[in-house]
Amino acid sequence: MKSNSQTSRLLQGAFILSAAAIISKLIGTLQKIPLQNLGGDAVFGIYNTVYPLYTMLLTVAMLGLPAAISKFVAEASAGRRDDEGRRILRLSAIITAISGLVIGAITYAGAPIIAGWVGNSHVMPALRTSAWGLAVVPIMSALRGYFQGLHNMVPTAVSQIVEQSVRVTVMIVLLLYLTSLGAGAESIAAGALLGSAGGGAAGLVIMLLFLRRHRRVLRQGAPLDAAASVESQGLKLPNADNEGRSNQRIMGVKAGALLAYGIPVMLGALAMPLIGLVDVFTVPRLLSSLGSEVEAMTQFGVYNRGLPLVQIVTMIATSLSVVFIPALAEAKYKGDMKLIENRCSLSLRWFWLLGLAASAGLAVLAEPINMALYGDTAGSSTMTCLALTAVGGTVSIISAALLQGLGYVRAPALHLLAAALLKAALNLLLVPQQGITGAAIAGVAAHSFAAALNVLLLYRQGHLRLRLADALARPALLTAGLALAAVATSWGVDAVATAAGIGGGRTASLAQSLLGVLAGCAVFAVGAIVLRLLSESELRQLPGFGPSLADKLKKLRLFP
Repeated sequence: MKSNSQTSRLLQGAFILSAAAIISKLIGTLQKIPLQNLGGDAVFGIYNTVYPLYTMLLTVAMLGLPAAISKFVAEASAGRRDDEGRRILRLSAIITAISGLVIGAITYAGAPIIAGWVGNSHVMPALRTSAWGLAVVPIMSALRGYFQGLHNMVPTAVSQIVEQSVRVTVMIVLLLYLTSLGAGAESIAAGALLGSAGGGAAGLVIMLLFLRRHRRVLRQGAPLDAAASVESQGLKLPNADNEGRSNQRIMGVKAGALLAYGIPVMLGALAMPLIGLVDVFTVPRLLSSLGSEVEAMTQFGVYNRGLPLVQIVTMIATSLSVVFIPALAEAKYKGDMKLIENRCSLSLRWFWLLGLAASAGLAVLAEPINMALYGDTAGSSTMTCLALTAVGGTVSIISAALLQGLGYVRAPALHLLAAALLKAALNLLLVPQQGITGAAIAGVAAHSFAAALNVLLLYRQGHLRLRLADALARPALLTAGLALAAVATSWGVDAVATAAGIGGGRTASLAQSLLGVLAGCAVFAVGAIVLRLLSESELRQLPGFGPSLADKLKKLRLFP
């Protein structure tokens, strides 16, 4: 019973975190649309140059400690050493606070140098406002790690949603205010980046409120032993001088252990945004060599129009990937190689189909989507190319999660590093010739390369079986049907709108986009069953959501 209760609690926590992550990431991704609408492409370009740098610096400032804190607090809690868990929290809060302040100060003072590395001086004010977020977010993340170690995911979930909501609210308020004053693109982008500090401060307040409540509950509850009882009253045990020296030794050991565990986690996390950072440090500089810095930022903004849509797809893959890591780890522990092969093959095949469907739909509907979201069709051809990164990005994320679940932790990071090097080389080759479209082509190649390396490793290790009919022939037919349905529906809506005298506008384009997506989804769902790309038994093998989804589809008589 105890084991079942713990499992239920873990699953509930995973669901809470996944739901909160999806909501917060949707808020964070979709906020880029009003940012471009209100600020314009130059502001959008500056923002999308600085924000990846901000997230990278934030990862460094956190030192991987949230994961380390969660691990050590969980161990202390399992051993009923609650006082040790609180000492770990105090120590990590001090480390992350100092780290955030130092990294923030370096970013603020070094903004001119970083802008020189980027090759565009217009990003300097935004870099300086982003430094304020670096000063507050790391300590908030440390508090999240503490509660996750106690298997209480609610504080993290609530603070994530509050953080993103306040960040977007502050950003939009400042956008409206600064644009009404006629401020320049540099100032408007700097105001938008200030939202990160506002969201971080709000998230920190939420975490402090949860911590205050947690401490109150501990004081009101009955301590398990005399030491906990004395500590809860703020008193000292006998032999305080010996205890003081002991605590210093414990804290010294824990500081080293925390950093020893956290820094490798940090280095692994830095591998994820590498491909995006390559664009930050190469594309604006290469575009500036072809024109002015302002024009370069405008073009970089146009280039980034398609990214929020692709990120929604990869966000779904990222959120669902956490299901596969423990499932495969369990299968490997049991030595069930057949189960490992089935889960790897099934999950890769389905996320390959998801990526193909998303890429095809976004590619063929790029022009009406561009018009509906951004008010014009600038860069639609680039958006079409960029849409194709969804398939490589999705497969890369899922295959990396499969490798991690099987114990191959370093390989996915090394594969991403190789893909980033390929992206840099192709940017240098293609951007001077084809502009932002060249950068999009390089992105497709880089993400596909990372995915191919991950899949090849799974295949070579015997954890994956590949059949061309499943991987290429029938998926190609399904994707073609989806694309034709989306295009035909879009053209039909456009013809009706034109006949009614409202064609070409944002409303008509929005209708084209939505109805085109719905038609494509319908063809995808039916085609997957008709082409036997989905069976009931395969769907039931998916961990977590598979059995319930199979039951629903069977009730709809989509399975025999």
